[in-house]
Amino acid sequence: MKDLVGSRDDSHLPAALRGLRIPLIGSPLFIISGTELVIAQCKAGIIGSFPALNAREADGEPPLLDAWLTRIKEELDRHNQANPDSPAAPYAVNQIVHRSNGRLERDIEICVKHEVPVWITSLGARVEVNEAAHSVGGVVLHDIINNTFAHKAIEKGADGLVAVAAGAGGHAGAQSPFALVREIREWFDGPVALSGSIATGEALLAARALGADFGYAGSPFIATEEANADGDYKQMIVDSGAEDIVYSSLFTGVWGNYLKGSVRQAGMDPDNLPTADPTSMNFSSGSSKPKAWKTIWGSGQGIGAIKSVTPAQALVDRIVDEYTAAGSRLAAEFQS
Repeated sequence: MKDLVGSRDDSHLPAALRGLRIPLIGSPLFIISGTELVIAQCKAGIIGSFPALNAREADGEPPLLDAWLTRIKEELDRHNQANPDSPAAPYAVNQIVHRSNGRLERDIEICVKHEVPVWITSLGARVEVNEAAHSVGGVVLHDIINNTFAHKAIEKGADGLVAVAAGAGGHAGAQSPFALVREIREWFDGPVALSGSIATGEALLAARALGADFGYAGSPFIATEEANADGDYKQMIVDSGAEDIVYSSLFTGVWGNYLKGSVRQAGMDPDNLPTADPTSMNFSSGSSKPKAWKTIWGSGQGIGAIKSVTPAQALVDRIVDEYTAAGSRLAAEFQS
C-alpha cells in the first residue's frame, strides 16, 4: 500500500508496520503515554506506544501492564469491527532494557502473552528480548543515537531502528538527522524511524526524503487531551519554542532535551547545569530522576508548531493535511 503522498510503497516492511494512514509512530513518553493516548493514536491511524514501566501497580496487586494490554487490544478490536474501512494502526510497547530495570523479565513475559505486535527497545540491545518478541511474531525497533549503536542493535537481532537525532525530546542524540540517517542507509535497508523535531507534516515528509520509513513523534502528543501530563506541562509546550529547550545529562545520567521553564521552576539555571555521572542511571522504579526533579519536563525542539491543546485525532489530522499538501507542492515543482 502507498501512503497518502504516493511516494513510496510499504510492501517491503514487516506486516505489522504496513498500511498506516501516514508513516508516523507516536513515541513512548515516560508517565505521559497511557492507554487513553495509545488508543487515540492507533484509532487516528498511526502507531501508538507506551513504556511498559508506565503501568505501575501497587504492591501486591496484579500486574497493571497485563490490564493495560487487555484494554488496548479490546478497544482496538471494537474499533476495527465498527470501522472495517479505516482500521486502527497497531500498538507498540517500549521496553527499557537497561540492567537496572528489575521488571524487564516479567514485562517481557506479559508482552509475549499478549503477542504485542511492535516492540521498541531502549538503553541497551539484548538478544533475549528480540528473541522473545520474534517468538510471537513481533517486530523489534531499537532506538539508537549513532551508527555504532545501530550496528550493535541489528547484530543482536533487532528488525529495525529508531534514529534519535538532535532535537528529539527526552533522551536524544546530538547528531544531525541528515548525517545519522545517511550513515545508517549506507548498510541497512530495513525499517528506520527518525526522531527529532517531527511535529509537522513537512517534517515527516523531510524524514521520508532522507530515507527514513517513518517519523517518530513524541513532544506534540504531550499537548493532547488524552496525554497523562500535568496541565501546566501541556501549556508550557504550547507556549514554548526551540529556544526554550536545554540539552542536559543532569536529570537521568543520559543526555536529553528539557523545557527550560521547568528547570527554572525547580530553582535551577538552565544555562548553567552540571553534567551528571552516567553511572547514576537507575530504572528499577521506572525513572532515574530524584523526586525533586519529577517536574523537570522533557521536550523536543519542534514544539513551536504546537499552538494549542487538542485531541490526538486532531493533531494527527493536521499532520496528515500538512504531509499531503507538502508532497503535492513538491510533486508540482518536479513536474514543472
